[in-house]
Amino acid sequence: MASVNSAVSLSLLLLLLSVSQALARVSVGNGGFWHDGDEPRVSADVSGRQEADRVVELPGQPPVGFKHYAGYVTVNEKHRTALFYWFFEATTKPESHPLLLWLNGGPGCSSIGYGEAEELGPFFPKKDQQTLKLNPHSWNKAANLLFVESPVGVGFSYTNTSRDIDELGDEITAKDSYVFLVNWFRRFPQFKSHDFYISGESYAGHYVPQLAELIFDINEHVPKSDYINLKGFMIGNALLDDETDQNGMIEYAWDHAVISDRVYRNIKTKCDFRRKMASVGCNRALNAYFDVYKIIDMYSLYSPSCVSNSSSSSSRQRRVIQGIAPQILSKFDGWHRRSAGYDPCAPFYTESYFNRPDVQKALHANVTNMSYPWTHCSDAISIWRDSPASMLPTIRKLIAGGIHIWVYSGDTDGRIPVTATRLTLKKLGLKINEDWTPWYTNNKQVGGWTIEYDGLMFVTIRGAGHEVPSFKPRQALQLVKHFLTNKKLSSKPF
Repeated sequence: MASVNSAVSLSLLLLLLSVSQALARVSVGNGGFWHDGDEPRVSADVSGRQEADRVVELPGQPPVGFKHYAGYVTVNEKHRTALFYWFFEATTKPESHPLLLWLNGGPGCSSIGYGEAEELGPFFPKKDQQTLKLNPHSWNKAANLLFVESPVGVGFSYTNTSRDIDELGDEITAKDSYVFLVNWFRRFPQFKSHDFYISGESYAGHYVPQLAELIFDINEHVPKSDYINLKGFMIGNALLDDETDQNGMIEYAWDHAVISDRVYRNIKTKCDFRRKMASVGCNRALNAYFDVYKIIDMYSLYSPSCVSNSSSSSSRQRRVIQGIAPQILSKFDGWHRRSAGYDPCAPFYTESYFNRPDVQKALHANVTNMSYPWTHCSDAISIWRDSPASMLPTIRKLIAGGIHIWVYSGDTDGRIPVTATRLTLKKLGLKINEDWTPWYTNNKQVGGWTIEYDGLMFVTIRGAGHEVPSFKPRQALQLVKHFLTNKKLSSKPF
């Protein structure tokens, strides 16, 4: 045990050294603020940098009463690497609300393209691709809301060291996200003392716990000026454990009449999802499984597919990324199909809008004049260097450390279905304090079900696909409000 602890300590020490070097390369002195007691006050220099990032004339934007900012934060000066962010103050009293960071997964997909523009942000591009509509259920009604395109190579985020793209993986993504946060707080020190939460979906089932763990570990060693006030995280339809995620996909598909008895039986007989490699027979059986999802939407079983913009239909298929979890299913083309929201054509509106030069100028984006268009998911990422088979050890550690954790699941998602998440949480082995309880929306309807574990809350959202806020925006806002205030969802109609 001593040797294991020594190895862990050495690993943390090396990581701390790496992060410290990255921060040193992009340091801005004392961060541009000083302390009056324990409350940070913004200096003139920092106020100027914030104002430079202020978005004031976003094309087609409806009038709003809150401020928003967008721009770049350098994470590696030597490599000339920067992550692009878009930040929205809360709709009321931003000084009194927590700060919530949203991360989409992929890996390699944009938190702005999906999270902000199609799920939970204030502005959604309209069908005319010229104007924006205001999302009445935006999560900045519950928190100050921060989106970042991570890792480098995603969306508007960039590196001028091309080999960085081939070195990407979970560890580098977490480290760069941490450096981003420290330097973002130096630019926006007035939010430094706020309670900080992280949320995300899909492959962010890796991103979010890993970033939370890194913050948790480094907080014990950093000066007060760089301490991040992490309180908790919430992840939805999240990739968490190879074995149960893959088994759960197959069980869900059979139970929801997506695959035949024969296909189900062949997979169960010939595939062992505890392994990293599949047999020839397993590959053949899984090809039959993925064939079905060529004609229906894996991310939302009962939603229509987009039948317009047919000339752009090929863009819905991403390049296969080698090395990501889960090790068997991710080797198939069908695993890399992109998702669509409740309007299945919404991604086309979004890509058209964010590729407009006037929009990019207003957002202070594409300052390097990228040689490729903005897309929801990066076409440059083809190799992923590290991707743990299970996030359960990390989640156990953070539960023990007192981190507030919710896991939620839209129950019509076939990609990372509720069945998979239930198997995963059962594998976690937590004591159940309150089992399978309905929760209600404000129109007296059942919104889904909850299981209160010792240290973790599990919530299902009835009728929602992979991107829960796209399908059930009202319920999603209710969910995040309760998560941030650590209050149970109502178990009785109201």
